[in-house]
Amino acid sequence: MTPSGEYLPAKIVRIRYGVCGRTLARWEENPKLGFPQPIRINKNRFWRLEDLVNWERARAAGKPTAAKAEAEAENAPSAP
Repeated sequence: MTPSGEYLPAKIVRIRYGVCGRTLARWEENPKLGFPQPIRINKNRFWRLEDLVNWERARAAGKPTAAKAEAEAENAPSAP
C-alpha cells in the first residue's frame, strides 16, 4: 500500500480543531474517540487529510464510537 494524499502537521491540525497540543495528544491516546493516528517523522507528527475528513464525517453522521456503544449497553434494560 502506497501512502498518498496531503499530510497536515500537528500545528495545522491543532488550528483546524481549535485545540492545544495536549488535547491533540489526548485524542491520540484515547482509542474510544477513534481519532486517526499520525505518522511520525523525526518526532514530528503528520495526519493524512483524508483520515481527518473521514473522522469528521463519521462524527457528524453520529456513527457510534466505542464509548457511546459501551454507555448504551450499560443503560440497556436487562433481559428477564
